[in-house]
Amino acid sequence: MLSAKLKEAAGNSADATLYVDDVFSTYLYTGNGSTQTITNGIDLAGKGGLVWIKLRSGAQQHNIYDSARSWDTGGELITNTTDAAQDQSSGYFSVSSTGFSLPSGVYNTSAATYASWTFRKAAKFFDTQTVTHTNGTANNIDLSVLGTVGMVIAKITTTTGAWTVWQRSLTASNNLKLNTTAAQSTTDAWLSVSGTTATLSASAPTGTYVIYAYAHDTSSTGFIQCGSFTSNVSSDVSVNLGWEPQYVLFKITDAVGSWKILDTMRGWNYQNDSELQAQSSSSETTTEYGEPTATGFNVRNLGTHNYIYMAIRRPNKPPTTGSQVFSPIASANGTDTVLTTAFPIDLQFLRVRNSGGGTNWFDRLRGTSTGATSIAAPYIDSQGAAAESSGADLVNRWNNTGFSVAANWGTAPDNMVYENFKRAPGFFDVVCYTGTGTTGQTYNHNLTVVPEMMIVKSRSVGSSWYVYVSSIGNTNTLVLNSTAATAVRNVWGDTTPTSSVFSVGVNGNGTNNPSQTYVAYLFATLAGISKVGSYTGNGTGQAIACGFGSGGARFVLIKRTDSTGDWYTFDSARGLTSGSSPYLLLNSTAAETTGNNGVYASSGGFTLGATAITTTNIATATYIYLSVA
Repeated sequence: MLSAKLKEAAGNSADATLYVDDVFSTYLYTGNGSTQTITNGIDLAGKGGLVWIKLRSGAQQHNIYDSARSWDTGGELITNTTDAAQDQSSGYFSVSSTGFSLPSGVYNTSAATYASWTFRKAAKFFDTQTVTHTNGTANNIDLSVLGTVGMVIAKITTTTGAWTVWQRSLTASNNLKLNTTAAQSTTDAWLSVSGTTATLSASAPTGTYVIYAYAHDTSSTGFIQCGSFTSNVSSDVSVNLGWEPQYVLFKITDAVGSWKILDTMRGWNYQNDSELQAQSSSSETTTEYGEPTATGFNVRNLGTHNYIYMAIRRPNKPPTTGSQVFSPIASANGTDTVLTTAFPIDLQFLRVRNSGGGTNWFDRLRGTSTGATSIAAPYIDSQGAAAESSGADLVNRWNNTGFSVAANWGTAPDNMVYENFKRAPGFFDVVCYTGTGTTGQTYNHNLTVVPEMMIVKSRSVGSSWYVYVSSIGNTNTLVLNSTAATAVRNVWGDTTPTSSVFSVGVNGNGTNNPSQTYVAYLFATLAGISKVGSYTGNGTGQAIACGFGSGGARFVLIKRTDSTGDWYTFDSARGLTSGSSPYLLLNSTAAETTGNNGVYASSGGFTLGATAITTTNIATATYIYLSVA
């Protein structure tokens, strides 16, 4: 499996394998008015770094703390002012090996929503240092740990002064100012970089400076890139990184304009973008600047200008347990309920259990509500062919540890089930694309292995859900909103997907109509985590080996392929035991069928018991399945 990783440089643990999850985090939280611990998995106590915090739900400054100034003892800095470091009492802000802790201060007000961005010191990613400078003498700062330097921010901390920014794409001898909207200029441009050495020129004011330095790594395993693009009035501009980003900071350079901060946790997607600005204390606003793609990002609505950017790769750490990437939740509804998972959700499909209704699919890439602003999250119903809808704000406030359910979704005491998935290498990926009508058109993905199951749905028009499964071949398809058996249909370009791309077929086939927008959900077998497979029924009972541990499967999806049959779903939250195994149908509005239906978790996978519902184990019939441990 190809996955982005680095070897740490001197000063860190020798030969430790790093993923972007280890060095960067966007963590959303709600203030509690007291003390609060943020567990984002970043070792700040041992490795050092920077924490940047901003109120989303109101106007308030951007607060920055860093290890180069001993965290709270060095005082907080504010990106939207020229103020010197603000002294705080000892223990006001503290860090640990798994994150940081907050006081009852300006960034922990009760019920207010916040975003935090954590940058950990690491080779080829980020470094922070302090330097004492005397006007009239130049100071050099060694940044060789970064490899190629992409962007450097310098701020005097002992007195007032601008946040000066050098970026590799700026015109020579020009700087930007992080605390203003001004274009690049030679005025007070005393910060420069040559090779891996940053220099504060002799003209820089006397005082102590903090340096925040970011790498530019174009390798296939890199985490961060700092580059430039020219926007276009009439069409989208695609920026190629070679990987999908989760965060971007960008700024116009040839005219006045804000420092825009977008990230996928708060909402940077195919619906809208939740924007914060580094030079402004303003609250979060909703706009539309583009979206991340499998290989970079698109930009629009920016006029015709030159921009610089810093982009960071999306999470790419392979899971070691199924609970890190899948969580089934069964819950009564009718009130505004907070439900928790062990991870940020990327895909969720849900439905009412005890009465009829469709199965609604939500995902982060198409857009969800994350708390600071309320949006009508787009969803698609798998029991039919209808296009994407954006109804009431049903499932909202997606954050790092779960979501909440609006009171207007379901009527008490409706029982709900929520199947929650996280994107991860080798397990699951999501891709949004626009059809071209070109036979065999390919689209990039970041699953990092060959997809074994792909579910594709048109978002913009009514069209069936088409399903590829490796065991039935690339000339065949199943339909998620139908009971139909496998059929020959050129929806995959008669081409097997690869570890980097998948193909779609001819115009009019439901996966590649010109200008129609689509979403694709890609699954694969990951040892001990998931299994995409097939079996032949025996009419009595049989164990299906999935390579899982003793606890067996926590989710099972089954479909007959040689004849008609429903799409059955079972999960451990509702019951996946030999005594109780209720099921729902993805292709039907029928209420849940309760009782012992004979499909249950067993050591290594799941079992089709002697009492299994007839349609999942008919003798000589063929079936496909997706299971998750």
